[in-house]
Amino acid sequence: MNQQDTSWAETMIVVDAEYADSVAFDLTVNFERMLERRIPKADMSLWLDCVALDGGVREGGNNLQVVLVHERGTDGFNNFTPSRFDELSGKAFKDHLGEFSIMAISSEEIASKQQIITDIVATAVAEKSVKRIIIVPDTTYYDELRHILRNADEDKRITMLAMQPMPGGNFRQEILGYSLMQALGIHADEIEKRG
Repeated sequence: MNQQDTSWAETMIVVDAEYADSVAFDLTVNFERMLERRIPKADMSLWLDCVALDGGVREGGNNLQVVLVHERGTDGFNNFTPSRFDELSGKAFKDHLGEFSIMAISSEEIASKQQIITDIVATAVAEKSVKRIIIVPDTTYYDELRHILRNADEDKRITMLAMQPMPGGNFRQEILGYSLMQALGIHADEIEKRG
C-alpha cells in the first residue's frame, strides 16, 4: 500500500482474508451440526457493519477503508458473499454507518501477507488522519502486531478481533465469532433453544 497514492480513511479495517474465511468455515460446520440446518455464506456487508460496530464506529457519515489482504493465487472467499476479490476490490457501499470502500491486496513474492498487514497497520498507527484501526489478524503474527500497536497514540481507538482473548496490548479486543455468527444468520435464540 503506497502512502503517496492512498488517502487514509478515518477508520481502517485490515483483514487477513484467509483467516476470516477459515473461521467462517469452522463456524458454519459447527453450527450446521448443532442447529441441524444449512448455514448460508456470510453476508460481507453485514459482517463489515458488525466489525465496524465492534471497533467503536457509530451511526453517521463515517469514512471506512476496508483492506482485504490475501495470498497470491487466492481468487476470493469460500464462505462469504460476495466472494471474489476482483469483484470486491475498488467497490464501496453506503449504509447507516457511512461509506465502506473496499480494497483487496495480494501478497507477492517480495512481501508476505503478514508483512503487508503489519506494514499497513504500522502506517495507519503513524497516520494522523486515522482515528480507528480495526484488525482481523491470524494469531501467528499477533506478537508483531502487539509490538507495533504499543506505540500508538492514546487518542486512536484500536480494536483487534480474534476467536479468543489475546495477552495484553495497547488495544481493545472483541471476539470475532460474534460478528461472523451475525453475518452467517446464526441467532442467539436458536442456540438457546438447543441448549
